[in-house]
Amino acid sequence: MAAEVLKIEGLTLHYGGSQILHGVDITARRGEVTCVMGTNGVGKTSLLKAISGTHPRSGGTFVLDGEEIGRGGAHGLAQKGVAYVPQGREIFPFLTVAENLETGFACLPRSDRHVPDHIFDLFPILRDFLGRRGGDLSGGQQQQLAIARALVTRPKLLLLDEPTEGIQPNIIKQIGEVIRTLREAGDMAIVLVEQYFDFAFDLGDEFLVLERGTKKLGGAAGEVEREALLEAVAV
Repeated sequence: MAAEVLKIEGLTLHYGGSQILHGVDITARRGEVTCVMGTNGVGKTSLLKAISGTHPRSGGTFVLDGEEIGRGGAHGLAQKGVAYVPQGREIFPFLTVAENLETGFACLPRSDRHVPDHIFDLFPILRDFLGRRGGDLSGGQQQQLAIARALVTRPKLLLLDEPTEGIQPNIIKQIGEVIRTLREAGDMAIVLVEQYFDFAFDLGDEFLVLERGTKKLGGAAGEVEREALLEAVAV
C-alpha cells in the first residue's frame, strides 16, 4: 500500500455558530487520488479549506507526512507541502501568467524560487502566454494556470476544488491527463473535490461521499461499486 501523506480523523469545522463538518475522516496516499463527492452544500469545499488551513478546523487530528499538525494557518501548511487550487481559480487577473506563477514562490526557500520545466510540459499553452495578463485567458486556461501555480510550490499534497467547473470539454480532458500524470509520477497525494461523476470515478483510487458534513459512503476504488457510488452522490 502507498505511503500515507494525509491522515485526518474526527475533523470538525464551524462557521460561527454553525457546525459544517461532523467528525470526518480522510486519508490520501502518495501516487493516489482521493475523490470527495456529494451534492452542493454538504461540506466538500469546507473540508479542503480545513486541510489547507484557509479556515481553521474546530477539532480532530491532522497528520501530514508523519507529522502531527496543529491549527496553523495556510502559509505554514503551504511551507509544509500543501497546495490548494480553490473553486473559481482565484488567479490574479492583472498580473501576467509569469507573475501569477511566481506568486507560488512565497512559501519556498530562495533556492527553489523558479518554475520547473515540467510544468510547461504539463501545460504548454502557459509557456506561450507568459507575458499575457491572467484575466485575458479563457476560463480553461485560467484553471490550468491555477493548477500550475500550485505545482510551483512542489507540493506533497495537492487539493483540487471542482477543477472542471465551467471548463470546455477539451480542457477538461487535458486536466484529467495532467492529474493522471501527477498520480503516476508518485511524488504527491491528490485530493479532488468534483461533481462531474465520470471524471472523478475514472481518476479516483479512494472515494469519500459527504452528506450534511458527515461521511455517507467511502472506500477504495475496488471496493465501492460504481452504481452504489452514483446513487450515494445523486441523492
